[in-house]
Amino acid sequence: MSDHFTYETFAFLSELAEHNNRDWFNQHKDRYEAVVREPALALIRAVGEQLPDFAPAFRADARKLGGSLMRIYRDTRFGKDKSPYKTNIGIQFRHEAGKDVHAPGFYIHISGGECFVGVGIWHPPSDALLKVRTAIVERPAQWLAARDDAEFSRWYRLSGESLKTAPRGFDRNHALIDDLKRKDFIAVSDLAPELIEQPDFADIACDYFRAGVPMMRFLCAALRLRF
Repeated sequence: MSDHFTYETFAFLSELAEHNNRDWFNQHKDRYEAVVREPALALIRAVGEQLPDFAPAFRADARKLGGSLMRIYRDTRFGKDKSPYKTNIGIQFRHEAGKDVHAPGFYIHISGGECFVGVGIWHPPSDALLKVRTAIVERPAQWLAARDDAEFSRWYRLSGESLKTAPRGFDRNHALIDDLKRKDFIAVSDLAPELIEQPDFADIACDYFRAGVPMMRFLCAALRLRF
């Protein structure tokens, strides 16, 4: 058993994508524990040692269930895809005030197809979305300072879904209308799998997270949360 992700992690995820059924997973559950869950929990603990240095209001929860490591089981109730398992590793370091994936957070995504780091808020509820948009209108200089921060811009690109038209109550001719149309306030940075396999990947991830601080600080202020 390794205390960090290795090529065996990616091999397991690729095989799971090919054999996404309960019988196969149950036969390989020991592998899942050894090359996915245990290295993920070790990573969470290691990141948790550094979070207080740059984001003290965010939490690293290394519980096997209900913590920073997202569950591998898919919610198949409403979609056509009934595959029971996710074929990626998702890890979120949520704000202390958040209870789910829609809270502000730092995120790591690992799969055979893509790996990336993310910061921000994914699919925020309507009240939170209104607060962020209002903050952009009321404090445009602060928003631009965060969005265009040199370090942030070097590491990240803004991503997520946007409205096709201006959100209700906002001027469609506003200078920042493209930002106001955003339904997600997230930024992502692609990762090479080779980085994820490094024993010091926790340090690497925290370097990415530190570069995302300007955006996270603005979002927390917009939501009236401590950073």
